[in-house]
Amino acid sequence: MEATKFNFSLPLQIRWNDLDPLGHVNNAIYVTYFEIVRGHFMLHACPGWDWQKDMFLIGNVNVNFHHELKLTAANPTVSIRTSKIGNKSFVLDYAISSQNGDEMLIHATGQTTQIMLDLKTRTTIIIPEWVRQSLAAFDGL
Repeated sequence: MEATKFNFSLPLQIRWNDLDPLGHVNNAIYVTYFEIVRGHFMLHACPGWDWQKDMFLIGNVNVNFHHELKLTAANPTVSIRTSKIGNKSFVLDYAISSQNGDEMLIHATGQTTQIMLDLKTRTTIIIPEWVRQSLAAFDGL
C-alpha cells in the first residue's frame, strides 16, 4: 500500500495512555486512530454527510503492524482512502506513518468495511447515490 496515494490525512496525536508496558502504542489503539480519521474523512469526502441521519456499521476491521509506533515518533500521521465501493458497503484503507529522516516509515496499514444502515429500521441499505459519487470522485475511483 503506497502512502503517497492517499488524498486525506490527519496529524496523529499520540497520548501517553495510548502506550503499553513495552513503550509503544498498544495494538488496540490503532483501531481508535482509524475511527478518528474516518469521521473527519467522511465530512470531507462527502460534504453533505450528516451524522444524525447518515450512518454505517463497521463490518470488518483489519490491522497489519509493520513497525512499532512510539510517543517520540516524528510527525505521525493517519491517512485514509476509499478502495472499493459495493452495493451496500464500501472499503476504506488506512496507513499510519511517521518521518524517519528523509523517508516515511509505515507503522501500520489496515482496512475497514462500512455497511450502510437505515437508522430508523436498523437494517442495511443500498449506498445512496450521492455517497457513492462523492467517495468515487474524492478518491478517483
